[in-house]
Amino acid sequence: MRLARFAVEGGHQIFAARDGDWVPLSTTQGTLVTDLVGETHRAWIAEQVSAGQPGDVTLADAATVLDSGDIWGAGLNYRGHSADLNTDQPVSGPGSYLRPRGCLIDNGQQISLPSQSKRVTAEAELGLVVGRACKNVSRGAWRSVIAGVTAVLDMTAEDVIRENPRYIPWAKGFDTFCSVGPQLVTLDEFDDDELRAIRVSTVRNGEVVATAPVSEMKYDLGYLVEYFTAGRTLTAGTVICTGTPGAAVITPGDVIRAVVDGVGTLAHTVA
Repeated sequence: MRLARFAVEGGHQIFAARDGDWVPLSTTQGTLVTDLVGETHRAWIAEQVSAGQPGDVTLADAATVLDSGDIWGAGLNYRGHSADLNTDQPVSGPGSYLRPRGCLIDNGQQISLPSQSKRVTAEAELGLVVGRACKNVSRGAWRSVIAGVTAVLDMTAEDVIRENPRYIPWAKGFDTFCSVGPQLVTLDEFDDDELRAIRVSTVRNGEVVATAPVSEMKYDLGYLVEYFTAGRTLTAGTVICTGTPGAAVITPGDVIRAVVDGVGTLAHTVA
């Protein structure tokens, strides 16, 4: 199942995919995306999708799928990104950060470069969206708490973290520095091998700057869920950004895309 959010008069509405179109689900204004992914809603959604008329919307204009929760991220989880920063991958767990929701933008919206940085990078990632409140989830049970996957485009003031790695949350928290979407794809669409085969690519002005499959992560998806839920409660709607195969430096006028095969593409111009 594939769900997306679109801006409508008075707020946002959730749509479900049908043969390349998007069908609005009635009475979903104010409903969270993660409220609809459980088995109890599947029959209702199927009925709505079968009987409904497609809306005049495309994923290019989709709102962020994150309507609740926090934004956690894993750093240096691919060798390629470690090379970008001339550093070694951590050995006791991934780098990690928590960023403010105020940095989120919808698909297609502009990225604004802050005056506080002279070198900003953009990084494509696979995101895991938490489906229910959870804590201390074991590595083998990670699927039980994840509603689905999505694409992420993550911006970083790279010069800031080169100066001091402790500045990571500050360097990632600027307005417009995170895009998550354009759709949520439920986990039942992928078995474990298919998830590992998903390719994540950072694309700038049509050129692939970095690309790698999920299988090249140092810390796999189950490990990341166990790591980020250890000793703390993650609420429904929280996204875990799983790391990037590599970053692209962005400047005004660039078009930057996060391409996650089979999951979605985010595209943004840089102001």
